[in-house]
Formats: sequence, C-alpha cells, structure tokens
Amino acid sequence: MSFLFKSGNGAATEKTLTLEEQQEKLTELRKEIGEHPSAETQDFLSDASLSRFLRARNWNIQKACKMVKSAVKWRVAYKPEKIHWEDIAHEAETGKIYRADYKDKHGRTVLVLRPGLENTTSGKGQIKYLVYCLEKAIMNLTEGQEKMVWLTDFQSWTLGSTPLKVTRETVNVLQECYPERLGLAILYNPPRIFESFWKIVKPFLDHETYKKVKFVYSGDKESQKIMADVFDMDKLDSAFGGKNPSGFEYNSYAERMKADDMKRGSLHSSNGTVTLPQGHHPLVPAHKEANDGDSSASSEASFYSGTESPKHEEGGSLPKNG
Repeated sequence: MSFLFKSGNGAATEKTLTLEEQQEKLTELRKEIGEHPSAETQDFLSDASLSRFLRARNWNIQKACKMVKSAVKWRVAYKPEKIHWEDIAHEAETGKIYRADYKDKHGRTVLVLRPGLENTTSGKGQIKYLVYCLEKAIMNLTEGQEKMVWLTDFQSWTLGSTPLKVTRETVNVLQECYPERLGLAILYNPPRIFESFWKIVKPFLDHETYKKVKFVYSGDKESQKIMADVFDMDKLDSAFGGKNPSGFEYNSYAERMKADDMKRGSLHSSNGTVTLPQGHHPLVPAHKEANDGDSSASSEASFYSGTESPKHEEGGSLPKNG
C-alpha cells in the first residue's frame, strides 16, 4: 500500500498522518461513500484512487466524499474510458497535445502541450481530446507511479490561442476529476504577453496545483537546471532544450494511440466489463434483468444522495469546484 505514504517520485511526503491514520481515513471514506453498482466505477474506486482524493482534500472525509461522488457522476456521464482515437483524431492533427514517447527520470508520463497549434474551435471537442490524453497518460504510467508531467511549448501562442472558458474547464477537469495526478507542469519560454493571461488563470488553481507550476526559460541557466534534473536530455524534445529532434509525427502517433485503445479494451475485457450488445443477456430472463436494472438504479441513486446530478450535455458537464 505504498500509495498511502509515498509520493509519485518515490520520496516521502510530508507526514501529516501516520500510515495507520491514513488507513483509518481510507476505511472511513469507503464506508461514507458506499458501493456503486457499476463494475467499472468500482474499479475506479480503488484504494489508491480514494487516497488521492483524500490527499486533495487534506484528509477531510466529508469533502473527499463529495469530491469522489462528483467525479464518479462525471465519469458515468462523460464515459472517458469509451473515448477512442477515431473520436478525437482530428483534434490531434497538429500535435497540440500528445504523449511523449519517453518518461521523466521518475517514470512519470510526459504530456506535451502546444496551445499555439490549436486547430479546432469546439471547446467540447478540445476537452474531450484532453480527457482522452489524460486517460492514456495514466494508463502508461510506470508501475508504482501515479503522476504525470505537463510540458507546455509556447511556439506560435497568442492571447487568442486559448479561450478562457476552455482554460477554466481544463483546470477544473484536472483538479476535480484527476486529483493528485499532476506531478509537475513546466511552462517553457512563455512570451511576455502570457503574464497578463497568467494573472487571470492563477485564481482558478488550488494551492497544490499552483505549487507544481514552474516557469523555465532557455536563456536562464538556473531554470534550465529544472530540465536537467527532471529529464534525460538525450530523450527530451529539442523544443525544450533536449537532444531529441524527432518531435511529433501524426501517423506514427495515431498508431501508438490505436494500440493504446486496443490495450485498454483488453484490460476491460479481462476485468469483466465488456459492453454487451443491445438487448438483454441471452442467459438472463428479461424480467430478471429488469428487476436487476431497477435495483441498480436504486443503488446508484443512493450512492449519489447529497450531491448534484450532472448535466447530460454531450456526455455530461464537469463537476464544479468546491
């Protein structure tokens, strides 16, 4: 149960609670949450996952419970695990977000963000692609690691590149639905005009997320040390001061993502969560299936009691901060 007392890079976290106290909090939270009838949701409610929600809410059971239930509602409505490459391939054409083919020195998945290369106008589509990228980044973490790194390249970026509404939703989905998944966010060579944008964005970030944001400039030796400390410079993209010139190539990236989709499908199949064809199961009488459906609906309603229902708008809205 290393998730209870280890940070993503293996170093000990600040010990506000003993291991036994953390386990007690985890047990208490699980009792408070109750059970969700969906097998996929139960898989999401692992001890490691609940521990991240507890840490995000400073081990407050009531706040963590509310946060977990809101995130589960979002997942049930949005269905992030059902997003496939074909659904978002057009969003990826410019390489505005992609998972690097290397990890940092701590085994953290690296997501490269190039907001200046935005190629679509649909905020919902952009968030859908972000969620797809987050799911794939988590799926490819090194065993024992639970955090990722965001590398932002400001090439071609202008104030009009990143609508404020999409930025707020990006922060919200990361903090509320994927708590304690961000290990480090590097803003590489942001232009001077970014300062005014950053002043607007900062209030959206909670304290823990804000602490993980680092500004790095290619002409500043001190900030460049961050890159050398975190990355193998032979593998790091040349756009970030590394020696790897390969960068993003759409066709090869598409093949990697399709392979990830197949791997994800295999994992779901092995967990017994394969989606059945339309209609009732051939071995289950229709009246029995109907009764089970009523029971599941009742259990789900009980699970969500005390939280707001999600809005089902193209897959559900994001949880609100709180």
